[in-house]
This record gives sequence, structure tokens and C-alpha cells, in this order.
Amino acid sequence: MRAGDLNRRITVQRKGAGTDDWGTPLPDAWNDVTKAWANIRNLSGLGAIKADAQAAVVKTSIRIRYRADIAAGMRVLHGSTVYDIKAVLPDEAGREFVDLVCEVIDGAGA
Repeated sequence: MRAGDLNRRITVQRKGAGTDDWGTPLPDAWNDVTKAWANIRNLSGLGAIKADAQAAVVKTSIRIRYRADIAAGMRVLHGSTVYDIKAVLPDEAGREFVDLVCEVIDGAGA
């Protein structure tokens, strides 16, 4: 994999127990797992009705260098966009990259 193809800086996060400044538990906190360089490709987009509101669903593939600590259910941040990781497709043969199958939902309050 050429380094020039990985031209976007992302943050991968895992949902976990966090606390605020006073030590109060925050059950919906997201903790950083890693920062990585990535290639982001939007594969498709479609309109859908969710909770009686129009929503745009964008399917995205994010490729990063190989690592084994990423799992479905985590999320990726790139700028102000939040991508939900739906599946992780590692290159087990060459161990060069991992493709993250992601989804962005706009308009449904997500």
C-alpha cells in the first residue's frame, strides 16, 4: 500500500465507560483507540425514511494500515463527520490493510 493513498487523518473510537470532571459516570462516552491515516471512499448513498423524517444514508469504505484492535460497533471521526463501523474486513493474507465498512446517517438526529 502506498503511503500517498492514505491522505485523511481519522480517529477511531470505542464506546466505553467514562467520567466527567466530577467523577460522575458517563455511560455514552466514546474513548479514542487510535489516530491513523486513511483512504475514505463513499460507495453509495440513498434516501430513507427514519422515524417519520427524511434521512440520507451514505455507505463508506475506509482503508487503514493493518491492525487487529478494530471491531464493528466502534466509530470513526473525520472532521465533523461520524462514521459507524458496521464491519471490519482485514487483509489476512498480506496484512497490509483493513477495510472498515461504515455508514453515515444524516437528518435522523444521529
